[in-house]
Amino acid sequence: MPIRWYGPADPEDPTYRHFERIVNLTLHAALFAAVNSGLWVVQGLRHPWSHLAWLTVGWAALLLAHASVVVLQRPRLQS
Repeated sequence: MPIRWYGPADPEDPTYRHFERIVNLTLHAALFAAVNSGLWVVQGLRHPWSHLAWLTVGWAALLLAHASVVVLQRPRLQS
C-alpha cells in the first residue's frame, strides 16, 4: 500500500512536515539499499574493492542519523 497524504498540502502543518520527512527517509533508505546491494554484487562478480565496506558503514551511519532526526522531530500529540 503506497504512502499517501489525504488533505490539503499545507507546509505549515506539523503533521504534513513530519510526513514529508518520513517520505524523504524512505527514499534515502531505498537508495541506500539499491546502490549498496548493486555495488556488492558488482564486487562479487569482478575484483574486490577494499573500501566498499567503509562506504556501506558510513552511509548506514548517515541513514541512522537521518532516521533519528525524523523520530526526534515528530510532532507531539495534543491532548
